[in-house]
Amino acid sequence: MREQGARLSWQLVEVTGPSMAPTLLNGDWLLIQKISSGAELVREGDVVVLRHPLQQDLLIVKRAVERRESGWWVMGDNAFVENDSREFGTVPDELVLARARARFRPPREVQRSVAGAGAWATWAASCVRPLRADRSFSRRLRAR
Repeated sequence: MREQGARLSWQLVEVTGPSMAPTLLNGDWLLIQKISSGAELVREGDVVVLRHPLQQDLLIVKRAVERRESGWWVMGDNAFVENDSREFGTVPDELVLARARARFRPPREVQRSVAGAGAWATWAASCVRPLRADRSFSRRLRAR
């Protein structure tokens, strides 16, 4: 993930990698709200930005699935990518840096060339989506 802009409470970051597909795709941009002290604003189901517990210079995006005594259990939405709490366990509060509030999907090359104005209208309608806690998703994961 690449950061853009100064150190503000709101920031844009670019998503890289497949771990949050289909919710977030490689190349999507997130509007994130930084968290000042730990994970006080995080709720189950939120998409969060955190420092990787085993490689703390790496920022990752995951879904906060469950609050546990030792921190957050986080998982990617892509079940085939296991770079999440299944691999590194719970994430301490101090490593949770931000909540994702909205996703911006840039136009893809295919969309630009297919149907002109119709493709642009479709892209504009789906470009910006708020990211809300998906409570049914986190309940399904706990039931497994």
